[in-house]
Amino acid sequence: MAVGSTSNLHTVDVTIVGDGKPQSLDLGRADALNARTQQYFEVAKILDDLLPLGIKCNTSSTFGDGEFKTRQDTWWVGLEHTLHKNFLMIGQPVVERILSERLQGLVRYGEQVVSISEHDEGVEVVTESGFKVLSRYAVGADGARSTVRKSMGVTFTGTKPEMLWAVLDTFIDTDFPVCPEIITFQLHGQSRVSWIPRERGLCRFYVLLEGEVTQERAEASIKEHLAPYRVDFTKTEWYSTFDVKERIASSFVSKNGSGRVILAGDAAHVHSVNGGQGLNTGISDAFNLAWRLAAANQGNLKDGAAETLIRSYDTERRTTAQGVIDVAAALVRDTVHTAKQYVGTIQKNAGYITGMGVSYRGMGSLLVKESGHSFWNAGDRCPDVVLQTLSNEATRLYHETTYGKFLVLSIGRRAEVPLGHEDIAVVHSILPLDNSNKASPSSGDETTQNAARIKTFLADWATKEDSYTVVVRPDMYLGYVGKDIEGCKAYLDSLYI
Repeated sequence: MAVGSTSNLHTVDVTIVGDGKPQSLDLGRADALNARTQQYFEVAKILDDLLPLGIKCNTSSTFGDGEFKTRQDTWWVGLEHTLHKNFLMIGQPVVERILSERLQGLVRYGEQVVSISEHDEGVEVVTESGFKVLSRYAVGADGARSTVRKSMGVTFTGTKPEMLWAVLDTFIDTDFPVCPEIITFQLHGQSRVSWIPRERGLCRFYVLLEGEVTQERAEASIKEHLAPYRVDFTKTEWYSTFDVKERIASSFVSKNGSGRVILAGDAAHVHSVNGGQGLNTGISDAFNLAWRLAAANQGNLKDGAAETLIRSYDTERRTTAQGVIDVAAALVRDTVHTAKQYVGTIQKNAGYITGMGVSYRGMGSLLVKESGHSFWNAGDRCPDVVLQTLSNEATRLYHETTYGKFLVLSIGRRAEVPLGHEDIAVVHSILPLDNSNKASPSSGDETTQNAARIKTFLADWATKEDSYTVVVRPDMYLGYVGKDIEGCKAYLDSLYI
Protein backbone atom coordinates (compact mmCIF):
# COMPACT_ATOMS: atom_id res chain seq x y z
CA MET A 1 0.00 0.00 0.00
CA ALA A 2 1.13 3.59 -0.60
CA VAL A 3 0.83 6.13 2.20
CA GLY A 4 2.48 9.03 3.93
CA SER A 5 5.50 11.11 3.01
CA THR A 6 9.18 10.29 3.14
CA SER A 7 10.46 10.90 -0.38
CA ASN A 8 9.43 12.70 -3.53
CA LEU A 9 7.85 10.80 -6.43
CA HIS A 10 6.36 12.89 -9.26
CA THR A 11 5.88 15.85 -6.86
CA VAL A 12 4.05 13.68 -4.30
CA ASP A 13 5.71 12.46 -1.11
CA VAL A 14 4.94 8.78 -0.55
CA THR A 15 5.81 5.81 1.59
CA ILE A 16 5.18 2.33 0.21
CA VAL A 17 4.66 -0.24 2.94
CA GLY A 18 5.27 -3.85 1.86
CA ASP A 19 2.99 -6.75 2.71
CA GLY A 20 5.35 -8.49 5.09
CA LYS A 21 7.60 -10.08 2.48
CA PRO A 22 11.33 -9.34 2.87
CA GLN A 23 11.86 -8.22 -0.75
CA SER A 24 10.20 -7.99 -4.14
CA LEU A 25 8.72 -11.15 -5.62
CA ASP A 26 11.18 -13.91 -6.55
CA LEU A 27 9.01 -16.37 -8.44
CA GLY A 28 5.57 -16.94 -9.90
CA ARG A 29 2.44 -14.79 -10.15
CA ALA A 30 1.52 -12.89 -13.35
CA ASP A 31 3.14 -13.67 -16.69
CA ALA A 32 2.27 -10.99 -19.28
CA LEU A 33 1.81 -7.28 -19.94
CA ASN A 34 -0.94 -6.46 -22.39
CA ALA A 35 -0.85 -3.71 -25.02
CA ARG A 36 -2.40 -1.03 -22.81
CA THR A 37 -0.01 -1.70 -19.92
CA GLN A 38 2.91 -1.38 -22.34
CA GLN A 39 1.56 2.02 -23.35
CA TYR A 40 1.36 3.08 -19.69
CA PHE A 41 4.94 1.98 -19.09
CA GLU A 42 6.11 3.78 -22.22
CA VAL A 43 4.61 7.05 -20.98
CA ALA A 44 6.25 6.49 -17.57
CA LYS A 45 9.59 5.79 -19.32
CA ILE A 46 9.79 2.22 -17.96
CA LEU A 47 9.02 0.09 -21.01
CA ASP A 48 12.48 0.31 -22.58
CA ASP A 49 13.88 -1.52 -19.54
CA LEU A 50 11.34 -4.34 -19.90
CA LEU A 51 11.21 -4.95 -23.66
CA PRO A 52 14.62 -6.66 -23.94
CA LEU A 53 13.73 -9.01 -21.08
CA GLY A 54 10.41 -10.36 -22.41
CA ILE A 55 8.97 -12.17 -25.43
CA LYS A 56 6.45 -10.57 -27.79
CA CYS A 57 3.44 -12.78 -28.42
CA ASN A 58 0.34 -11.96 -30.46
CA THR A 59 -0.91 -15.38 -31.57
CA SER A 60 -3.22 -17.86 -29.83
CA SER A 61 -3.15 -21.43 -31.12
CA THR A 62 -5.25 -24.51 -30.48
CA PHE A 63 -3.80 -28.01 -30.47
CA GLY A 64 -5.58 -31.35 -30.33
CA ASP A 65 -5.37 -34.90 -31.64
CA GLY A 66 -1.66 -34.51 -32.24
CA GLU A 67 -1.79 -31.41 -34.45
CA PHE A 68 -2.37 -27.65 -34.49
CA LYS A 69 -6.01 -26.93 -35.28
CA THR A 70 -6.04 -23.12 -35.57
CA ARG A 71 -3.91 -20.03 -35.16
CA GLN A 72 -5.49 -16.62 -34.49
CA ASP A 73 -4.01 -13.15 -34.17
CA THR A 74 -6.67 -10.87 -35.66
CA TRP A 75 -7.52 -9.20 -32.36
CA TRP A 76 -3.88 -8.16 -32.02
CA VAL A 77 -2.81 -7.22 -35.54
CA GLY A 78 -6.09 -5.39 -36.06
CA LEU A 79 -5.42 -2.93 -33.23
CA GLU A 80 -5.35 0.67 -34.40
CA HIS A 81 -3.30 3.63 -33.19
CA THR A 82 -0.84 1.65 -31.13
CA LEU A 83 2.71 0.39 -31.58
CA HIS A 84 2.47 -2.57 -29.20
CA LYS A 85 0.17 -5.09 -30.89
CA ASN A 86 1.10 -7.96 -28.61
CA PHE A 87 1.45 -9.34 -25.12
CA LEU A 88 4.91 -8.88 -23.62
CA MET A 89 5.44 -12.25 -21.96
CA ILE A 90 7.44 -11.46 -18.85
CA GLY A 91 7.16 -12.66 -15.27
CA GLN A 92 5.85 -10.44 -12.48
CA PRO A 93 9.13 -10.85 -10.54
CA VAL A 94 10.99 -9.12 -13.39
CA VAL A 95 8.47 -6.28 -13.50
CA GLU A 96 8.62 -5.85 -9.71
CA ARG A 97 12.41 -5.74 -9.77
CA ILE A 98 12.47 -2.99 -12.40
CA LEU A 99 9.84 -0.97 -10.51
CA SER A 100 11.65 -1.45 -7.20
CA GLU A 101 14.88 -0.16 -8.74
CA ARG A 102 13.04 2.93 -10.01
CA LEU A 103 11.52 3.57 -6.57
CA GLN A 104 15.03 3.84 -5.07
CA GLY A 105 14.39 2.50 -1.60
CA LEU A 106 10.88 3.91 -1.15
CA VAL A 107 9.44 0.45 -0.46
CA ARG A 108 9.58 -0.67 3.19
CA TYR A 109 9.61 -4.47 2.96
CA GLY A 110 8.88 -6.66 5.95
CA GLU A 111 6.15 -4.34 7.26
CA GLN A 112 2.67 -5.74 7.90
CA VAL A 113 -0.13 -3.18 8.34
CA VAL A 114 -2.17 -3.90 11.46
CA SER A 115 -4.36 -0.81 11.71
CA ILE A 116 -5.57 2.10 9.63
CA SER A 117 -7.72 4.98 10.80
CA GLU A 118 -9.18 7.84 8.81
CA HIS A 119 -9.74 11.40 10.01
CA ASP A 120 -11.12 14.53 8.36
CA GLU A 121 -7.68 15.74 7.27
CA GLY A 122 -5.76 12.49 6.83
CA VAL A 123 -5.06 8.83 7.52
CA GLU A 124 -2.93 7.07 10.12
CA VAL A 125 -1.36 3.70 9.28
CA VAL A 126 0.45 1.51 11.83
CA THR A 127 2.48 -1.61 11.05
CA GLU A 128 3.26 -4.66 13.17
CA SER A 129 6.72 -3.27 14.00
CA GLY A 130 5.22 -0.02 15.34
CA PHE A 131 6.13 2.03 12.27
CA LYS A 132 3.55 4.80 11.90
CA VAL A 133 2.67 6.95 8.88
CA LEU A 134 0.42 10.01 8.83
CA SER A 135 -0.77 10.90 5.35
CA ARG A 136 -3.45 12.76 3.44
CA TYR A 137 -4.47 9.61 1.53
CA ALA A 138 -3.78 5.89 1.77
CA VAL A 139 -4.04 3.33 -1.03
CA GLY A 140 -4.71 -0.26 -0.05
CA ALA A 141 -3.24 -2.60 -2.65
CA ASP A 142 -2.74 -5.35 -0.09
CA GLY A 143 -4.34 -8.29 -1.85
CA ALA A 144 -7.53 -10.29 -1.71
CA ARG A 145 -7.40 -10.56 2.10
CA SER A 146 -6.91 -6.80 2.37
CA THR A 147 -6.61 -5.37 5.88
CA VAL A 148 -7.35 -1.95 4.41
CA ARG A 149 -10.59 -3.09 2.80
CA LYS A 150 -11.77 -4.67 6.03
CA SER A 151 -11.05 -1.44 7.88
CA MET A 152 -13.25 0.44 5.41
CA GLY A 153 -16.20 -1.82 6.16
CA VAL A 154 -17.09 -2.34 2.48
CA THR A 155 -18.42 -5.65 1.23
CA PHE A 156 -16.43 -8.00 -1.01
CA THR A 157 -18.98 -10.20 -2.70
CA GLY A 158 -19.25 -12.45 -5.72
CA THR A 159 -19.10 -16.08 -6.75
CA LYS A 160 -16.65 -18.95 -6.33
CA PRO A 161 -16.75 -21.61 -9.04
CA GLU A 162 -15.53 -25.00 -7.87
CA MET A 163 -12.35 -24.99 -9.94
CA LEU A 164 -8.84 -25.60 -8.64
CA TRP A 165 -5.98 -24.97 -11.05
CA ALA A 166 -2.35 -26.05 -10.98
CA VAL A 167 0.23 -23.63 -12.34
CA LEU A 168 3.86 -24.41 -13.13
CA ASP A 169 6.83 -22.29 -14.18
CA THR A 170 9.14 -24.91 -15.60
CA PHE A 171 11.88 -25.69 -18.09
CA ILE A 172 11.18 -28.62 -20.38
CA ASP A 173 12.91 -30.89 -22.85
CA THR A 174 10.54 -31.76 -25.69
CA ASP A 175 10.22 -32.61 -29.37
CA PHE A 176 6.99 -30.59 -29.53
CA PRO A 177 7.22 -27.84 -32.22
CA VAL A 178 7.88 -25.02 -29.74
CA CYS A 179 6.67 -21.59 -30.87
CA PRO A 180 6.23 -18.15 -29.24
CA GLU A 181 2.46 -18.57 -29.08
CA ILE A 182 -0.13 -19.09 -26.38
CA ILE A 183 -1.34 -22.64 -26.97
CA THR A 184 -4.66 -24.01 -25.72
CA PHE A 185 -4.72 -27.82 -25.73
CA GLN A 186 -7.90 -29.78 -26.34
CA LEU A 187 -8.47 -33.33 -25.11
CA HIS A 188 -11.78 -35.19 -25.00
CA GLY A 189 -13.61 -32.02 -26.09
CA GLN A 190 -12.26 -29.86 -23.25
CA SER A 191 -9.51 -27.22 -22.96
CA ARG A 192 -7.88 -27.87 -19.60
CA VAL A 193 -4.21 -27.08 -20.39
CA SER A 194 -2.65 -23.82 -21.60
CA TRP A 195 1.02 -23.21 -22.40
CA ILE A 196 2.40 -19.66 -22.07
CA PRO A 197 5.88 -18.85 -23.47
CA ARG A 198 8.06 -16.89 -21.08
CA GLU A 199 11.42 -15.17 -20.76
CA ARG A 200 14.62 -17.21 -20.39
CA GLY A 201 13.03 -20.19 -22.17
CA LEU A 202 10.70 -20.69 -19.21
CA CYS A 203 7.30 -22.30 -19.81
CA ARG A 204 4.16 -21.42 -17.86
CA PHE A 205 1.48 -24.13 -17.78
CA TYR A 206 -2.06 -23.79 -16.44
CA VAL A 207 -3.76 -27.12 -15.74
CA LEU A 208 -7.35 -27.71 -14.63
CA LEU A 209 -7.72 -31.04 -12.84
CA GLU A 210 -10.57 -32.96 -11.31
CA GLY A 211 -10.08 -34.49 -7.89
CA GLU A 212 -6.77 -34.15 -6.08
CA VAL A 213 -4.50 -31.44 -7.49
CA THR A 214 -0.78 -32.18 -7.28
CA GLN A 215 2.31 -31.27 -9.27
CA GLU A 216 2.71 -34.89 -10.36
CA ARG A 217 -0.86 -35.08 -11.70
CA ALA A 218 -0.44 -31.70 -13.42
CA GLU A 219 2.71 -32.89 -15.20
CA ALA A 220 0.98 -36.11 -16.24
CA SER A 221 -1.92 -34.10 -17.70
CA ILE A 222 0.48 -31.89 -19.66
CA LYS A 223 2.17 -34.96 -21.13
CA GLU A 224 -1.18 -36.42 -22.10
CA HIS A 225 -2.27 -33.19 -23.82
CA LEU A 226 1.02 -32.81 -25.77
CA ALA A 227 0.93 -36.39 -27.09
CA PRO A 228 2.19 -37.80 -29.38
CA TYR A 229 5.08 -35.47 -28.61
CA ARG A 230 7.46 -36.18 -25.74
CA VAL A 231 7.94 -33.74 -22.85
CA ASP A 232 10.25 -34.01 -19.81
CA PHE A 233 10.33 -31.50 -16.97
CA THR A 234 13.99 -30.59 -16.38
CA LYS A 235 13.59 -27.91 -13.71
CA THR A 236 10.44 -26.48 -12.14
CA GLU A 237 11.04 -23.07 -10.56
CA TRP A 238 7.57 -22.56 -9.15
CA TYR A 239 4.47 -24.66 -8.58
CA SER A 240 1.25 -23.43 -7.02
CA THR A 241 -2.49 -23.86 -7.11
CA PHE A 242 -5.29 -21.33 -7.22
CA ASP A 243 -9.01 -21.60 -6.83
CA VAL A 244 -11.15 -19.22 -8.83
CA LYS A 245 -12.87 -16.40 -6.97
CA GLU A 246 -14.89 -13.59 -8.56
CA ARG A 247 -15.39 -10.74 -6.11
CA ILE A 248 -15.54 -6.96 -6.14
CA ALA A 249 -15.57 -4.37 -3.37
CA SER A 250 -18.80 -2.40 -3.02
CA SER A 251 -16.75 0.80 -3.10
CA PHE A 252 -13.13 1.51 -4.01
CA VAL A 253 -13.11 4.66 -1.85
CA SER A 254 -14.03 4.99 1.83
CA LYS A 255 -17.02 6.95 3.08
CA ASN A 256 -19.08 6.02 0.02
CA GLY A 257 -16.64 7.66 -2.38
CA SER A 258 -15.80 10.80 -0.45
CA GLY A 259 -13.04 9.46 1.83
CA ARG A 260 -9.26 9.28 1.91
CA VAL A 261 -8.70 5.50 1.89
CA ILE A 262 -8.67 3.95 -1.59
CA LEU A 263 -8.50 0.38 -2.89
CA ALA A 264 -6.63 -0.90 -5.94
CA GLY A 265 -5.64 -4.24 -7.44
CA ASP A 266 -6.66 -7.50 -5.76
CA ALA A 267 -7.80 -5.61 -2.67
CA ALA A 268 -10.56 -4.15 -4.85
CA HIS A 269 -11.33 -7.00 -7.25
CA VAL A 270 -10.35 -10.65 -7.82
CA HIS A 271 -11.10 -13.02 -10.67
CA SER A 272 -9.65 -15.98 -12.55
CA VAL A 273 -6.28 -15.65 -14.25
CA ASN A 274 -7.74 -16.51 -17.65
CA GLY A 275 -7.05 -13.76 -20.16
CA GLY A 276 -4.09 -12.33 -18.23
CA GLN A 277 -6.15 -9.64 -16.53
CA GLY A 278 -4.85 -9.60 -12.94
CA LEU A 279 -1.59 -7.63 -12.98
CA ASN A 280 -2.71 -5.58 -15.97
CA THR A 281 -5.92 -4.46 -14.27
CA GLY A 282 -4.02 -3.56 -11.10
CA ILE A 283 -1.54 -1.47 -13.10
CA SER A 284 -4.46 0.25 -14.82
CA ASP A 285 -5.92 1.06 -11.40
CA ALA A 286 -2.61 2.58 -10.35
CA PHE A 287 -2.18 4.62 -13.53
CA ASN A 288 -5.75 5.90 -13.28
CA LEU A 289 -5.26 6.87 -9.63
CA ALA A 290 -1.70 8.20 -9.39
CA TRP A 291 -2.24 11.53 -11.16
CA ARG A 292 -5.44 12.12 -9.21
CA LEU A 293 -3.60 11.77 -5.89
CA ALA A 294 -0.80 13.99 -7.19
CA ALA A 295 -3.34 16.68 -8.09
CA ALA A 296 -5.16 16.34 -4.77
CA ASN A 297 -1.89 16.99 -2.93
CA GLN A 298 -0.62 19.96 -4.95
CA GLY A 299 -2.95 22.64 -3.61
CA ASN A 300 -4.02 24.18 -6.92
CA LEU A 301 -7.45 22.56 -7.15
CA LYS A 302 -10.77 24.33 -6.79
CA ASP A 303 -12.96 23.57 -3.80
CA GLY A 304 -14.50 20.13 -4.19
CA ALA A 305 -12.27 19.16 -7.11
CA ALA A 306 -10.19 16.70 -5.05
CA GLU A 307 -13.33 14.75 -4.18
CA THR A 308 -14.38 14.86 -7.84
CA LEU A 309 -11.05 13.35 -8.86
CA ILE A 310 -11.16 10.54 -6.30
CA ARG A 311 -14.85 9.78 -6.74
CA SER A 312 -14.41 9.47 -10.51
CA TYR A 313 -11.66 6.90 -9.91
CA ASP A 314 -14.23 4.77 -8.09
CA THR A 315 -16.74 5.22 -10.92
CA GLU A 316 -14.33 4.36 -13.72
CA ARG A 317 -12.33 1.57 -12.18
CA ARG A 318 -15.11 -0.24 -10.33
CA THR A 319 -17.21 -0.41 -13.51
CA THR A 320 -14.17 -1.61 -15.45
CA ALA A 321 -13.32 -4.20 -12.79
CA GLN A 322 -16.79 -5.71 -13.07
CA GLY A 323 -16.26 -6.00 -16.82
CA VAL A 324 -12.92 -7.74 -16.28
CA ILE A 325 -14.52 -10.17 -13.82
CA ASP A 326 -17.25 -11.00 -16.33
CA VAL A 327 -14.72 -11.64 -19.12
CA ALA A 328 -12.46 -13.82 -16.95
CA ALA A 329 -15.54 -15.71 -15.72
CA ALA A 330 -16.62 -16.49 -19.29
CA LEU A 331 -13.12 -17.70 -20.15
CA VAL A 332 -12.65 -19.93 -17.12
CA ARG A 333 -16.02 -21.59 -17.68
CA ASP A 334 -15.16 -22.27 -21.32
CA THR A 335 -12.14 -24.37 -20.34
CA VAL A 336 -14.48 -27.33 -20.05
CA HIS A 337 -15.55 -26.81 -23.67
CA THR A 338 -13.68 -27.08 -26.96
CA ALA A 339 -10.59 -25.04 -27.73
CA LYS A 340 -12.48 -23.43 -30.60
CA GLN A 341 -15.15 -22.14 -28.21
CA TYR A 342 -12.53 -20.97 -25.70
CA VAL A 343 -10.60 -18.98 -28.33
CA GLY A 344 -13.87 -17.62 -29.69
CA THR A 345 -14.58 -16.18 -26.25
CA ILE A 346 -11.12 -14.59 -26.27
CA GLN A 347 -11.82 -12.95 -29.61
CA LYS A 348 -15.22 -11.71 -28.45
CA ASN A 349 -13.64 -10.05 -25.40
CA ALA A 350 -10.38 -8.90 -26.99
CA GLY A 351 -10.95 -5.31 -25.90
CA TYR A 352 -10.41 -6.30 -22.28
CA ILE A 353 -7.68 -8.87 -22.94
CA THR A 354 -5.56 -6.45 -24.97
CA GLY A 355 -6.60 -3.60 -22.66
CA MET A 356 -7.16 -1.39 -25.69
CA GLY A 357 -10.94 -1.58 -25.69
CA VAL A 358 -11.45 -0.47 -22.09
CA SER A 359 -13.40 2.79 -22.21
CA TYR A 360 -14.92 5.08 -19.58
CA ARG A 361 -17.63 6.31 -21.92
CA GLY A 362 -21.20 6.13 -20.62
CA MET A 363 -20.22 5.52 -17.00
CA GLY A 364 -21.23 8.92 -15.68
CA SER A 365 -17.66 9.80 -14.74
CA LEU A 366 -17.28 13.43 -13.74
CA LEU A 367 -13.97 13.57 -15.64
CA VAL A 368 -15.43 12.52 -18.98
CA LYS A 369 -17.32 15.23 -20.85
CA GLU A 370 -19.22 13.13 -23.38
CA SER A 371 -18.00 14.39 -26.77
CA GLY A 372 -16.16 13.17 -29.84
CA HIS A 373 -14.82 13.87 -33.30
CA SER A 374 -13.33 11.52 -35.91
CA PHE A 375 -11.54 8.70 -34.02
CA TRP A 376 -11.26 10.81 -30.84
CA ASN A 377 -13.98 10.11 -28.25
CA ALA A 378 -14.03 11.34 -24.65
CA GLY A 379 -13.72 8.37 -22.32
CA ASP A 380 -11.70 6.25 -24.78
CA ARG A 381 -7.97 5.64 -24.62
CA CYS A 382 -5.92 8.29 -26.37
CA PRO A 383 -4.87 7.08 -29.84
CA ASP A 384 -1.10 6.73 -30.24
CA VAL A 385 -1.07 8.57 -33.55
CA VAL A 386 1.90 8.88 -35.90
CA LEU A 387 3.37 12.40 -36.10
CA GLN A 388 6.15 14.20 -37.89
CA THR A 389 8.37 16.84 -36.35
CA LEU A 390 9.12 20.12 -38.11
CA SER A 391 12.55 18.67 -38.90
CA ASN A 392 10.89 15.76 -40.78
CA GLU A 393 11.52 13.11 -38.13
CA ALA A 394 8.86 10.46 -37.53
CA THR A 395 7.52 10.13 -33.99
CA ARG A 396 4.39 9.07 -32.07
CA LEU A 397 2.17 10.93 -29.64
CA TYR A 398 2.92 8.63 -26.69
CA HIS A 399 6.63 9.16 -27.21
CA GLU A 400 6.10 12.92 -26.93
CA THR A 401 4.00 12.97 -23.74
CA THR A 402 5.07 14.44 -20.42
CA TYR A 403 4.21 11.93 -17.68
CA GLY A 404 1.84 13.31 -15.07
CA LYS A 405 0.52 16.28 -17.07
CA PHE A 406 -2.59 16.90 -19.14
CA LEU A 407 -2.06 17.13 -22.87
CA VAL A 408 -4.09 19.61 -24.94
CA LEU A 409 -4.09 18.96 -28.68
CA SER A 410 -5.04 21.56 -31.27
CA ILE A 411 -5.59 19.50 -34.42
CA GLY A 412 -5.69 21.16 -37.84
CA ARG A 413 -4.68 24.64 -36.67
CA ARG A 414 -2.18 26.32 -34.40
CA ALA A 415 -3.04 26.76 -30.74
CA GLU A 416 -2.25 30.41 -30.04
CA VAL A 417 -4.74 31.30 -27.29
CA PRO A 418 -3.16 31.16 -23.81
CA LEU A 419 -4.43 28.11 -21.95
CA GLY A 420 -3.83 29.51 -18.48
CA HIS A 421 -2.85 26.12 -17.02
CA GLU A 422 0.73 25.77 -18.19
CA ASP A 423 1.74 24.30 -14.82
CA ILE A 424 -0.43 21.21 -15.26
CA ALA A 425 -0.89 20.95 -19.05
CA VAL A 426 1.24 20.78 -22.20
CA VAL A 427 -0.13 22.08 -25.50
CA HIS A 428 0.64 20.51 -28.89
CA SER A 429 -0.41 21.80 -32.31
CA ILE A 430 -0.89 19.03 -34.90
CA LEU A 431 -1.02 20.61 -38.34
CA PRO A 432 -1.65 19.26 -41.84
CA LEU A 433 1.35 17.78 -43.58
CA ASP A 434 2.23 20.53 -46.05
CA ASN A 435 5.09 22.97 -46.46
CA SER A 436 3.13 26.01 -45.33
CA ASN A 437 3.12 24.74 -41.75
CA LYS A 438 6.82 24.17 -41.35
CA ALA A 439 7.74 27.72 -40.45
CA SER A 440 7.97 28.31 -36.71
CA PRO A 441 6.44 31.51 -35.32
CA SER A 442 8.87 34.33 -34.67
CA SER A 443 9.11 36.11 -31.34
CA GLY A 444 7.23 39.35 -31.05
CA ASP A 445 3.84 40.09 -29.60
CA GLU A 446 2.25 38.06 -26.80
CA THR A 447 0.33 35.77 -29.19
CA THR A 448 3.40 34.69 -31.17
CA GLN A 449 5.46 34.27 -27.98
CA ASN A 450 2.77 31.98 -26.59
CA ALA A 451 2.70 30.02 -29.88
CA ALA A 452 6.47 29.58 -29.72
CA ARG A 453 6.06 27.72 -26.42
CA ILE A 454 3.67 25.25 -28.02
CA LYS A 455 5.21 22.13 -29.54
CA THR A 456 4.20 21.71 -33.18
CA PHE A 457 3.87 18.49 -35.19
CA LEU A 458 2.59 17.54 -38.63
CA ALA A 459 0.26 14.67 -39.58
CA ASP A 460 -1.20 13.38 -42.82
CA TRP A 461 -4.55 12.73 -41.06
CA ALA A 462 -4.96 16.40 -39.97
CA THR A 463 -6.68 18.95 -42.23
CA LYS A 464 -7.25 22.71 -42.06
CA GLU A 465 -10.90 22.27 -43.03
CA ASP A 466 -11.61 19.95 -40.08
CA SER A 467 -10.02 21.42 -36.97
CA TYR A 468 -10.79 20.47 -33.38
CA THR A 469 -9.20 20.22 -29.92
CA VAL A 470 -8.72 17.41 -27.43
CA VAL A 471 -7.93 17.17 -23.71
CA VAL A 472 -5.87 14.07 -22.86
CA ARG A 473 -5.81 13.25 -19.16
CA PRO A 474 -2.52 12.20 -17.51
CA ASP A 475 -3.69 8.56 -17.57
CA MET A 476 -3.89 8.84 -21.38
CA TYR A 477 -7.67 8.78 -21.57
CA LEU A 478 -9.61 11.50 -23.36
CA GLY A 479 -11.52 13.90 -21.13
CA TYR A 480 -12.97 16.27 -23.72
CA VAL A 481 -13.17 16.75 -27.50
CA GLY A 482 -14.40 20.06 -28.96
CA LYS A 483 -14.07 22.66 -31.68
CA ASP A 484 -11.79 25.20 -30.03
CA ILE A 485 -9.20 25.67 -27.30
CA GLU A 486 -11.70 27.52 -25.11
CA GLY A 487 -13.57 24.27 -24.51
CA CYS A 488 -10.34 22.63 -23.33
CA LYS A 489 -9.65 25.59 -21.08
CA ALA A 490 -13.15 25.31 -19.57
CA TYR A 491 -12.55 21.60 -18.86
CA LEU A 492 -9.38 22.39 -16.91
CA ASP A 493 -10.97 25.48 -15.29
CA SER A 494 -13.59 23.19 -13.73
CA LEU A 495 -10.84 21.49 -11.71
CA TYR A 496 -7.92 23.90 -11.29
CA ILE A 497 -7.57 27.42 -9.94
